[in-house]
Amino acid sequence: MRVIGLMSGTSYDAIDAAAADLRLDGDSLLLRPLGMVSDAYGTEVREALAAALPPAATTLAEVCRLDTLIGQTLAASALRADRELCDGQAELVASHGQTVYHWTDGGQVRGTLQIGQPAWIAEATGLPVVADFRPRDIAAGGQGAPLVSLFDLLWLRGRPGTPVALNLGGIANLTAPDGTAFDTGPAGALIDAAVHHFTGRAYDTDGALAARGRVHEPLLRRLLDEPYYALPSPKTTGKELFHRDYLLAALATLADPAVLDTPAMAADPATQTDPVTPTDIGPLAHQDVIATLTRLTARTVADAVRSMRATEIVVSGGGTRNPVLMAMLAEELPGVPLRTSDALGLPSAAKEAYAFAALGFLTLHGLTGTDPRSTGARHPSVLGSVTPGRDGLPRVSRGLKQPVRLVIG
Repeated sequence: MRVIGLMSGTSYDAIDAAAADLRLDGDSLLLRPLGMVSDAYGTEVREALAAALPPAATTLAEVCRLDTLIGQTLAASALRADRELCDGQAELVASHGQTVYHWTDGGQVRGTLQIGQPAWIAEATGLPVVADFRPRDIAAGGQGAPLVSLFDLLWLRGRPGTPVALNLGGIANLTAPDGTAFDTGPAGALIDAAVHHFTGRAYDTDGALAARGRVHEPLLRRLLDEPYYALPSPKTTGKELFHRDYLLAALATLADPAVLDTPAMAADPATQTDPVTPTDIGPLAHQDVIATLTRLTARTVADAVRSMRATEIVVSGGGTRNPVLMAMLAEELPGVPLRTSDALGLPSAAKEAYAFAALGFLTLHGLTGTDPRSTGARHPSVLGSVTPGRDGLPRVSRGLKQPVRLVIG
């Protein structure tokens, strides 16, 4: 079955659409990657989404508007992927949607909201759509994340030692062979927030700003005091916690907060390659802040990896394109091989989109998409809600074995 997986992460910079040929062979799930296309959110959608996300206030009218706009954007990406990657022969779309809120209370997840109305995708493509994956696991007492953990467990099964899968998106998450899986904290979330605040850009391209900065140890210690890092797994987090104002509050303990409210970039970021000046933030230049946040990601990930006694780390996500972050991870974890998922046949930029394609495939076949050891749920669950396509739902075999391994190729 040809399945298109749609993924937009906490960085909300683009929609990744990955196409895969998926089938079950005994107790193995076989996945043949067919490629990926990526479509950046338009300025209108991106700005509206940024304005609505926590800690900002919003209205139900704006949530409704965004649900439609993002659904239409997802539909366009799915159409493109079907045309360019599947020759118009896709049979299913699996859409993660855009997370706008993950409601946690005392370590327990009470609810979650992903928007991007799947009816727009089904109407545009004519294909059935599996969406809204996370709430079922939460209803069963789980964290609803990280949902890629089952994919990781199946994929890394049989590798020697203790391989750990690491995804570096807006938030970083880990999966270990014993089923332990959790969000370690921010990956790009705080780095991106700082880059946008001080330069107007979306992210630190090639880690260039971090490379020119120096880690500020007092700021790093202040950030490492965050109570989330000490919580036991399973645990999840998001931009509800790690956002621009969180960073500014930390910086305010080190410098005059009035200085922090003025971004360093004075010109249009689209027309220049470097900040106008290395504007200081009290004793800190903004490059130092970005270097410190990059070290924070590396340190918190490494602390979590050490607790798992990993013998290798397989990394995916947008963070793999930041050489400074990857070098800091290697420094924090000497002797532990660090390789991207590309080396194992799975493009690192598309891994989460492929994971949701696989989860959608499992849902359509009535098979579970979670491991309770990873999410803390009371039991495994068949995930998501299904929106029929133009011809209803495809006929699929029932009573199939739950896969115990994933084979890429």
